[in-house]
Amino acid sequence: MAAEGLPLKEIAHRLFLAHGTVRNHLSAIMRKTGARNRMEAVLLARRDGWM
Repeated sequence: MAAEGLPLKEIAHRLFLAHGTVRNHLSAIMRKTGARNRMEAVLLARRDGWM
């Protein structure tokens, strides 16, 4: 859903999670990939075969 560019609130709604939970998970993904933003994290994950 992040790859689709959906806002955190919509991702949280669709996954039945709190907004903060989604934010924290995406922050962890960006930290682990070294990405500067969500879209860069998506590109890196696709490049490395994680998605």
